[in-house]
Amino acid sequence: MTGSDTAPVRIDTSRPHPARVYDWWLGGKDNYPVDEELARGILAADGTVLRGARANRRFMHRAVRTVAEAGIRQFLDIGTGIPTEPNLHQVAQGVATESRVVYADNDPIVLRHAEALLHGTAEGSTRYVHADVRDADTLLRRAAESLDLGRPVALSLVALTHYLDDDPDGDDVYGLLERYTAALAPGSYLILSQVTPDLSPEAVERAAHLFARGGTPFHPRSLAAFSRFFTGLELLGPGVIPVHGWRPAAEDVAAQAEGIVPVYAGVARKP
Repeated sequence: MTGSDTAPVRIDTSRPHPARVYDWWLGGKDNYPVDEELARGILAADGTVLRGARANRRFMHRAVRTVAEAGIRQFLDIGTGIPTEPNLHQVAQGVATESRVVYADNDPIVLRHAEALLHGTAEGSTRYVHADVRDADTLLRRAAESLDLGRPVALSLVALTHYLDDDPDGDDVYGLLERYTAALAPGSYLILSQVTPDLSPEAVERAAHLFARGGTPFHPRSLAAFSRFFTGLELLGPGVIPVHGWRPAAEDVAAQAEGIVPVYAGVARKP
């Protein structure tokens, strides 16, 4: 079963959007000159970003496969971005064809390309909803149209939290994560990755400045600040670690020779 939102949407091409910038870094074609300009500028300032984009995708594949092999059959991926194969539903349904996946993103271009996402198995379901991570109540309500939130779900926010601030009067990223995890059944999982200043401070600072100048606030976080997202949850081994090192496959070990990737990653289970 597949499905998506169908309401008309307007794509703003006057300002760069993180999903489209990320798409350019991954070699995609679903971006605009304003996105490419920012992507090239950040790449010039921070040579780690291409490695980071690729490493994040591989981490998502490994994490999803890990929780699927542990028995998870429902997935909620927030901030999914532009389709890049293999996507989350392909990994999950490759382990168990009956897996149900909901993608959520606030960029209309992702909605426009939803058909590229929505080719899951006949036994499972794949759905896209146009919703903003900051509106947890609406997003969870829409997700519940396809997922049974009374049963375990894997919640994935890969490379998303660094676009959200800590301010309780702003995005309140810690409050948001608590809201989402509180809505999940025991036995659910949280999959996260986040840019950090710990491993490449000068380059990450330059990238953050360029993002902010382009109208996208950017909030790299330390190990302690990132680890706080997993409060009350049971971290899977090896815990919170640079993204290359989270249960690495051979390609991840080989990629470490390319240089530092200033991204932390972790996966945790709700007891």
